[in-house]
Amino acid sequence: MNFSQNYSLKNYNTFGIDAKAKYFSTFNSEEELTDLLESKITQKEPLLILGGGSNILFTKDFDGLVLANEIKGTKIISENKNYSTIKVGAGEVWHDFVLWSIEKNLSGIENLALIPGLVGASPMQNIGAYGIEVKDVIESVDFIEIDSGNKKTIENSECDFGYRDSIFKHKLKGKVVITKVIFKLSKKPLNKTTYGTIERELKYLNLEANPKNIAQAIMNIRNRKLPDPRILGNSGSFFKNPVIETIKFEELKKEFPEMVGYKVSKKETKIAAGWLIDNAGLKGYRKADAGVHKKQALVLVNYGNATGLEIINLAKEIQAVVEAKYNLQIDLEVNIL
Repeated sequence: MNFSQNYSLKNYNTFGIDAKAKYFSTFNSEEELTDLLESKITQKEPLLILGGGSNILFTKDFDGLVLANEIKGTKIISENKNYSTIKVGAGEVWHDFVLWSIEKNLSGIENLALIPGLVGASPMQNIGAYGIEVKDVIESVDFIEIDSGNKKTIENSECDFGYRDSIFKHKLKGKVVITKVIFKLSKKPLNKTTYGTIERELKYLNLEANPKNIAQAIMNIRNRKLPDPRILGNSGSFFKNPVIETIKFEELKKEFPEMVGYKVSKKETKIAAGWLIDNAGLKGYRKADAGVHKKQALVLVNYGNATGLEIINLAKEIQAVVEAKYNLQIDLEVNIL
């Protein structure tokens, strides 16, 4: 086992923060992970498991061991006339898996195209976009317990999925390492196009609705609005969209008629946090090298040399402005370390 010391994590987080890990190593299999968990360094040092680093903001160096998950592999393990069940390594790039599913004529995750990060983060965050959440297609999750080294599988019904939430952010946080995710995808096109501007984009492209074209439409939309983290450091959506009672939303609409919201149940509406920030005059707002993206107010960016502390202080300022203007709280989607 090779452990690097004082290792820069700049290439392991999409904000491009040059935090350092006291110790660093990678693992390519469940067996390698088990060996690492049994090592003396792992036993004595604080532990952080990193995937693509697309949902994390380092505000300081990590005084412990960072292990980067690089478990690969995408394999159909069973199928019938309606569905295919696929086991995917947690270290696979999420968008690559979306493209793979399209090539195999499978449907269910095309609306999640271009979401940054690795497959292992998808159940943890219950990633979602354009009317789809990954909980709708996850069958189960394989993980290894950090303390015991035992391999276990948890079914979808046990994952406590919620809006950008799961058991992996609560009861199992810091206790397990996700190694494989099992998905159930449809052989029949689902063609979910009513959310956002998908239908308008398809019409503009003169394309019919199918998984490949829907993914292309969403990629076009995202590329127009969202910065490439390889060029401009960011973690995608920095804030969660607040979910409030529909009655309260209707009251807010009287004062702010253009406010954007989507019903999520009979009693609740999800409000577009990006609209709240934009309407508060903060789109494009910048303090030194930390800023709100000029095209999408939900995204905070690093213009080059921002520190994690500068970015989180900017986030707190945005939260305060939004709460003062709308009496609404917007929570962070990004993990802060």
